[in-house]
Amino acid sequence: MKRMFSLNKPHGDAPVTFQWQKKLGNYLATTGADHTVRVWDRHGQLQEEIPVTSSCTGMEWDHDGDTLAVTCERSSSLYLWDANQHKMTTVDSGAKDGHTLLLWAVNELLLAIGTMKGNVVLYDHKVGRKVPILGKHNKKIICGAWSNENKLALGGVDNMVTVSDRDGKTLSQFNVRGTPSLMQFSEMKSDDRSDVGQNTVSLVVNKKNLYLYKMTDEENPIGLAFQKHYGEIESYRWYGDGYVMIGMSRGFFLVISTHASEIGQELFQVRNHRDYLSCVTISESLGSAASCGDSSIRIHDIRELTEVTAIINVEDEPKGLRDVAWTDDGQLLAVSAAKGNLHCYLTKLPMLGDTNGTRIAYLTSLLEVTIINPAEDTERLTIPIDVEPNFIACGPYHVAAGMNNRAWFYAVTENGHRRMKDREYLGTIQSMRLSSDYAAVMFEGKVQLHLIDMSSGMEERETKLFPERDDAGKVTSCDITNDYLIYSTESGNLHFFSLEDWNQVNVFRHSTGIRSIHQDFAGTRLVIVDDQGHGFVYNPVNDALHKIPDFPANMEGLLWEKYPFDKGVFIVYDETTINTYIFHRQSLEGPHVSLVGQTHRPFSQHPLLLHNGSVTLQLSNGKINTILLDTHTFLRNLEERETDPQVIEKKLASSLALCRWKESWTLSLMLNERKLWVALGKAAIGALDLELAIRVYRCIKDAGMVLSLQQLRAVEDTNLLAGTLASYLGEYDLAQQLLLNSGKPAAALDLRRDLLHWDSAMQLAQTLDPGQIPFIAKEYAVQLEFMGNYPNALTHYERGLTREPQFAEHDEVCVHGITRMSLRQGDIRRGMSQAKRSNSLALKRECAAILESMRQFPEAAELYEEAKDDEKAAAVYIRCKNWRKVGELLPKVTSTKIHLQYAKAKEADGKYAEAVAAYKNAKDFESEIRVYLDHLHKPEEAVRIVKETGSIDGASMVARFFIRLGDYASAIQFLVLSKCNDEAFQMAQQHGQMEIYAEIIGDDATTDDLQSIAVHFENEKNYFLCGKFYFLAGLYNKAMKYLIKAAMSQTMSDDVQSIELAIKTASKAEDKSLNQTLISFLVGETDGVPKDPKHLFRLYMALKRYQDAARTALIISKEEQSAGSYLGAHHLLYSMMKELRNRGIKIPSEMESSLLVLHSYILARSHIKRGDHLKAARMLIRVAENISKFPGHIVSILTSTVVECQKSGLRASSFSYAAMLMRPEYRSKVDERYKKKIEQIVRKSGGKAEDEEEPTTPCPYCEYQLPETELLCPGCKSQVPYCIATGRHIVRTNLCACPACDFPALYNEFQRFLDVEPECPMCSEKVKADDLVRAKDAEKYLT
Repeated sequence: MKRMFSLNKPHGDAPVTFQWQKKLGNYLATTGADHTVRVWDRHGQLQEEIPVTSSCTGMEWDHDGDTLAVTCERSSSLYLWDANQHKMTTVDSGAKDGHTLLLWAVNELLLAIGTMKGNVVLYDHKVGRKVPILGKHNKKIICGAWSNENKLALGGVDNMVTVSDRDGKTLSQFNVRGTPSLMQFSEMKSDDRSDVGQNTVSLVVNKKNLYLYKMTDEENPIGLAFQKHYGEIESYRWYGDGYVMIGMSRGFFLVISTHASEIGQELFQVRNHRDYLSCVTISESLGSAASCGDSSIRIHDIRELTEVTAIINVEDEPKGLRDVAWTDDGQLLAVSAAKGNLHCYLTKLPMLGDTNGTRIAYLTSLLEVTIINPAEDTERLTIPIDVEPNFIACGPYHVAAGMNNRAWFYAVTENGHRRMKDREYLGTIQSMRLSSDYAAVMFEGKVQLHLIDMSSGMEERETKLFPERDDAGKVTSCDITNDYLIYSTESGNLHFFSLEDWNQVNVFRHSTGIRSIHQDFAGTRLVIVDDQGHGFVYNPVNDALHKIPDFPANMEGLLWEKYPFDKGVFIVYDETTINTYIFHRQSLEGPHVSLVGQTHRPFSQHPLLLHNGSVTLQLSNGKINTILLDTHTFLRNLEERETDPQVIEKKLASSLALCRWKESWTLSLMLNERKLWVALGKAAIGALDLELAIRVYRCIKDAGMVLSLQQLRAVEDTNLLAGTLASYLGEYDLAQQLLLNSGKPAAALDLRRDLLHWDSAMQLAQTLDPGQIPFIAKEYAVQLEFMGNYPNALTHYERGLTREPQFAEHDEVCVHGITRMSLRQGDIRRGMSQAKRSNSLALKRECAAILESMRQFPEAAELYEEAKDDEKAAAVYIRCKNWRKVGELLPKVTSTKIHLQYAKAKEADGKYAEAVAAYKNAKDFESEIRVYLDHLHKPEEAVRIVKETGSIDGASMVARFFIRLGDYASAIQFLVLSKCNDEAFQMAQQHGQMEIYAEIIGDDATTDDLQSIAVHFENEKNYFLCGKFYFLAGLYNKAMKYLIKAAMSQTMSDDVQSIELAIKTASKAEDKSLNQTLISFLVGETDGVPKDPKHLFRLYMALKRYQDAARTALIISKEEQSAGSYLGAHHLLYSMMKELRNRGIKIPSEMESSLLVLHSYILARSHIKRGDHLKAARMLIRVAENISKFPGHIVSILTSTVVECQKSGLRASSFSYAAMLMRPEYRSKVDERYKKKIEQIVRKSGGKAEDEEEPTTPCPYCEYQLPETELLCPGCKSQVPYCIATGRHIVRTNLCACPACDFPALYNEFQRFLDVEPECPMCSEKVKADDLVRAKDAEKYLT
């Protein structure tokens, strides 16, 4: 037995006293000389430590094991430890003379405490009440015991024994002849049946004699003395039916009976230990007794005391052992040692159980059977039994238990159980099986069948013994259903006995002896295990036997699945493994058994029931455990949606192997992948489940499979159905076998024909339908021809000829095949003859190809020509050098390859004109160029072809030709075309043609080419081209250097090109130093000569330095205005403003005002042309107010202002500007045509004239009414945007924008403007009046 744990001197070197927790056995309490009580769990871990004031005199658990009570020698305190709450409480008993004894009542929370002076304290722990009883004894109380009836027996040093009730009232007392010890209550059997219960007090006197005091006969105590060589009585235990087990100090182990007829007799005696025995104990749960002494423990089966079931040698305790005790459930055995150690060992409970349907009856105690139904989760039923059984049988309504040759039957109902009669048999019972009414009992090679309830009135069927004949052999196994008794014999016979007919109905004879049989619950299937260790599933309907694969050699048992939707599943288990099998009653392969998988069997657990993949196992401690088979793990958490595809696929494979269609459907839905549905569909087909297969394939929208399966619904022939389904799964050999065994064997021939399995089809046709042989032979021949097996193909083509008019097309195919195969076989004469006779062009073409592959070119060309395949014919004629034929066919040929071959032949013959034409048709331009240059001397044709085709090789040939002529410019051109750039460069360098080379090479030049060109121009001091090619090569520093150098060395009119390229270089390089170098050059810091500001403006724009560009633009515009180029200045400022606006950059106010003035001037000229003098006058007034910006045209602008103001009625303005013109500096410059008129205006008005009041419109910002041409709102101080058509400020309600430049305008005014001239006055782009749209969002133009 396995040692669970050891406590190494938990209380020092002195011996330890211990007590197991009652019932549960979860805790072990120990104490010793260190004045401490320690509580350990069943694994040896310390849970509590209770210090006491002196030596412990009492330590005991209550009857439920909930409370541990402890007393000590010199204290009145009672220590109570709660095992559930791990809480310690102390109660003062009130006894001042010290505690000597502690006893819990058997079935109440009542505690008896003995004292040094013979007093007793009764403590009711439930209510916390203390009852002191004085003078119970005269001296120290040293032993005692409680009975089941709550009677308290006490013994003291005064040699007196008292028996009291639960309230402390003395019921009886008597004296003994010495010091009493080891007092116990028990039941001593007698003939008086009214005398029941624990009626006897037993005790040891002076450690020598055992006294039995019967409560009903106190005057006649029984004293038992033992032989002196046994030594003293160290320990004893009552057990069984009035028996006493005694341990003697010199190692003897005795058992005596207290039955009246056997009183005083030693029923058993053995010397278990050589030197001494210190303690004996009994485990009723295990049915075992143990004694300890020396350094060993011996365990006996109390049903057979002579058998020592185990010996535990505690070799690490040389000083010997002291006490031994089991837990109540018999699992653990603890032993204390003399030197203070304690050891704990694991023991075993017998595992007995049986099932019927889903009910389990199993042993939970030595005298207790429990019935449960895990599948229905009903309330468990416990049946106390009369004996310690060695078998249990469970039926639908009964349970039987027994040992040896005797069995006790119990009726089980919904309300409980009822004991029936017991029965003895003619031999030791090996096994028992129960049905509703009958019991089948196997003993000593026979089976006895009898009614369980003898009062049923069926006397003629009361009992029957099998086998009926003595020479029929011994029975090896039996089972029973409600209809049949089934038993097997050692000779291999399997008998079925009908319970209804009371007669044998079937006998099956197996080839070897049968070891065991295992039927399913319905009795329709049976597993046979023979003497060779093989397993078979037997079908009693047709006596079919199906071998079980991979059957365990050391099989221990078999269980059939009890789940009604998992029929055919069973498990076979050995010591370590559980194999799961399924019997397929209906499948493509026919009835068979397959191994589904394996599951590890838990150690020392006995399988009892298999239900829905869960195995219920019995443990050694009398409990049960349930495990889910590894083959059924897909059932775990099936309701929860799994997401791992690999897990789902694994679960689906398991469910399919077990034919669990509902679960398989659920799993397929989880992932909803086609491959899972296909697997389910194939499994359903394999199980011949058409309806499920149709559902599955309909789910994946496989219409073809659904229609095919639906057509099979009406098929009743199982073999025909299975064969057709097998063909759907690709199991063609199986399909053929099944179809041949069906009612339509010709279907097998159709199958092989459809699969193109012609060899098999030919063999089947010979027996099934000889008339199909020619047609099959023809198809077979086609396949053989394709595979290259020409001899057999010829044979089958010839075999396929029918020579019947109705099969003319079929025969024609065969004849064509014979023709081809004749050629393949080398019979050219026969093949040519048949091919020429045929009217089939396709056949002739095929035969020609065959002859060509055989290098029979003349015959092949002839057949190609007859087949109207001119190109192939010409090609083959070329191969046999029949040029005459080629020439005849060439006009009909389009193949360039044939033309090329013909051209080469003509060139070889010196017929160059024909060769050139053929080369042209073959599109071999290089050869055409070569012939023109070398033979026909027509370079112009060669040049033309090169330019048309772009042929590189042709260009190279032309270049070589021009080199020979000395035309280097043309040679360079064609060298570049032929990708000979290095050679072209060298030639250009040698002959001064570098500019031509650079122009020709263009965009195709590489960086190295460009750099080489740049170096060349650098040496030639052509700085502009040098800088240009450095720029193209990406060497921007060098490019900038030489471009600036070129600009400095050229005249003012020629430096623009260099500067523009320098600006492009700076933009491309994105190098600040290069930018600064160019800026310094442009502003004149480099050579002291400032360049045109337009160059600086373009540079800033290229560098995206828009603010600098804007400032430069202003400078340029001023210069333009000074020069009188107002349109140029306007365009420059407009472009700059648009660029800044697009970039989101704030526009300088100076630029805006400059553009406003210039635009007003342009509008004024436009209005004058249109005859709109008022608008022209208003714009000219705005220009005149900024007349300093037009220095070159001051007089002319002022003159126009005076004239237009006069025409529009603006007399005051006209006078004002007329007076300005009369100033001395301007008067002489006034045009003579207007001079007198202006003088008159000045003289007549005299400053008294007034202008007409200008109309007002609302400010778009604040709605303030301001004059139409006023752009600064006095109300909100905002600069108001102006209309590009009139120059007036914009209005929210009449707003639009130019579609081209997006500058705002008054909608109606812009329309009228465009009606006259469809061109935007701001951007000069063409705009139609119909394209204008009123602006919905005015804020866009106001921000």
